[in-house]
Amino acid sequence: MVGPRPIGLYGPAVTDPSDRGLKTLSLSCGPSVGMKLQCDVEVVNRMLPSFGMKSRGKGTRAVLSIGKHLDKTSQRSNIYMMICTSKDRTGSKYKLKDNIEKFFTWFVEEGKATVRLKEPAVDICLSKADANSLKSFLSAARLADRGSVTSSLPLSTLTPVRARDVEQPKKKLTIVSKKDYPITSNFPYSLEQLQVSYCKLSRMDMRMLSLKALRKLDLSNNHIKKLPATIGDLGCLSELVLHNNHLEAFSEALCLSTLQRTLQILDLSQNRLRWLPPQFCQLKELVNLKLDDNELTCLPFRVGRLSKLRFLSAAHNQLAALPSDFRRLSLENLDLFGNPFVQPNPLDHTMKLTFPLPLQEMASRAVADLRLPYGPHLIPGHLCRDLEVAKACDCGRVCVNFFIKTAVSMNLHQVSHTVVLVDDMGGTDAPVQQHFCSLSCYSQFLDNSLQRGIR
Repeated sequence: MVGPRPIGLYGPAVTDPSDRGLKTLSLSCGPSVGMKLQCDVEVVNRMLPSFGMKSRGKGTRAVLSIGKHLDKTSQRSNIYMMICTSKDRTGSKYKLKDNIEKFFTWFVEEGKATVRLKEPAVDICLSKADANSLKSFLSAARLADRGSVTSSLPLSTLTPVRARDVEQPKKKLTIVSKKDYPITSNFPYSLEQLQVSYCKLSRMDMRMLSLKALRKLDLSNNHIKKLPATIGDLGCLSELVLHNNHLEAFSEALCLSTLQRTLQILDLSQNRLRWLPPQFCQLKELVNLKLDDNELTCLPFRVGRLSKLRFLSAAHNQLAALPSDFRRLSLENLDLFGNPFVQPNPLDHTMKLTFPLPLQEMASRAVADLRLPYGPHLIPGHLCRDLEVAKACDCGRVCVNFFIKTAVSMNLHQVSHTVVLVDDMGGTDAPVQQHFCSLSCYSQFLDNSLQRGIR
């Protein structure tokens, strides 16, 4: 009969850690050196409840080692686990052979586990560990418990640790010189903010993708040409700075990753971007977006879907006009200075209409107007992409691939509280695209424009 579960146990017990996908043995796994592990540790005495006492429920930063130690009583070497903390740098040793009652490894992927010892009756609760290193460490502990430690196991020397080894996890790291860039060592797994600038990186270091707590990643002033899609696996990332690199594209995969739910600040200024995918507007948590000094000829068609966007700068690009959806934005600050905006003339238009309309266009319009559900499981993928960029006419109806397009002038103060002047002449107007689903809608627009001009 198992008593009440002590505070600090991480998941149901398993007698074999491999049941939770633990590695049998890994000799190069994250921040481990030899058979060592850096993590938070709490040693809970299971007898405390019997005396009406509770553990404090909080771990201490520690270094755990597995190595041989001479037992003075038996004069024989045995395998021990040693736990060193800042208060006890010489360490406490626990015999492992035939002495592990259970492993609790349900949350091992989150860097948490518990090792229950028979003697003394304690639970060693581990947390804030690198998941891969923890798996390897537990596998080594399992081998030691069974007495099947092999010569290939890199046992550690059980010696006191240095003070810096038991410091609290590092949250912030700034590297602004190539000579300071870590080549042989890993980035601290606990980092929440990482800046790596002026290091001439041509691609993103894949080791950064294991920093699951990362909230801010600044890779500005490098030579990065392409971002890996797996950057979207950084589930806490809220700020991404890629200023002054060589980026030529921002992939669809990134737009559809977990960045949709987390990314609030994105700096893509001073790159070589010529366009952004329609899916870019899926990054709906964006508050601050910097696109200055690129080669953009247009902004994403559905930019108005970025309902939380408050700061937008796209100065010094090649924008001739803004998408019609731009009117839906509600900004605090807007900077579009230095773009080759063309003075709009309602009579200048692009005609993309045929009579009668093709059946596919009529069907697509019906799906959009009636807001019918669609997806690649129902209709071909290219039709889904067309519907994603459907245009809204002044009459309220939708047009997809067949329409009349023109541009009208809009004062940017309609969408932003503060506007940086668009040109050296002090203007704050910019052309915005407008689409019409039929000749009659375009004619009505021309009549209204003419009447306003007469007045």
